[in-house]
Amino acid sequence: MVNRDFTNPAIITPFPQVWATVFPTAHIVPDTEVLDLQEGAHDLVIHALALHWADDPVGQLIQCRRALKPDGLLLALTFGGQTLHELRAALGQAEAEVTGGMSPRVLPMGEIRELGALLQRAGFALPVADSLPLNTSYSSALHLMRDLRAMGETNALQARLRRPTQRAVLLRAAQIYAENFGTDDGRIPATFEMITLTAWSPDASQPQPLRPGSASQRLADVLNTTELPLKD
Repeated sequence: MVNRDFTNPAIITPFPQVWATVFPTAHIVPDTEVLDLQEGAHDLVIHALALHWADDPVGQLIQCRRALKPDGLLLALTFGGQTLHELRAALGQAEAEVTGGMSPRVLPMGEIRELGALLQRAGFALPVADSLPLNTSYSSALHLMRDLRAMGETNALQARLRRPTQRAVLLRAAQIYAENFGTDDGRIPATFEMITLTAWSPDASQPQPLRPGSASQRLADVLNTTELPLKD
């Protein structure tokens, strides 16, 4: 959708094998705290579905901006705040019922407005944030948890429970999940909110906002309507 050719892309991902065959000439680096990127070396940086793991997401975005040439494009994909909201609710209720307490289970993720604001804080121009829910389904909550483990998306929170979760908690969570979110065909849905962040490294050639009060044409004339002055 971007009408431009990119010649020197960089890709930030914990799964380089997924990208290497598609972008064989790209500079692929892991999502470490300090990214292995040279300043002003790339015209495209893709942050590939790893930003939700970052302890300092703003720092990650700032490093991406510094790695871009002027008018270079950032394309970042991450999970949004509605991701796995069904699982979060089921686990919380089950643990409270069985143990009388709760521990953090699902990584907190940013809402689309917050994530869009991060682009501005990182110094990008023309920021855009889009949200698209990816709706999946599983035979049960236990099958979903197994898939999350295979994805490498298990609980890594500092305050997580440091001993194995009781079997009774997991079974009760699966029951609550099915009762509250189950579908007519006996499966359970799982939502992954995909957030796409696009922004550009600042450059003088980009459209610039006008100063407040500097408009040369009245909005009423453009809309072909009569302007009604407000009372004091």
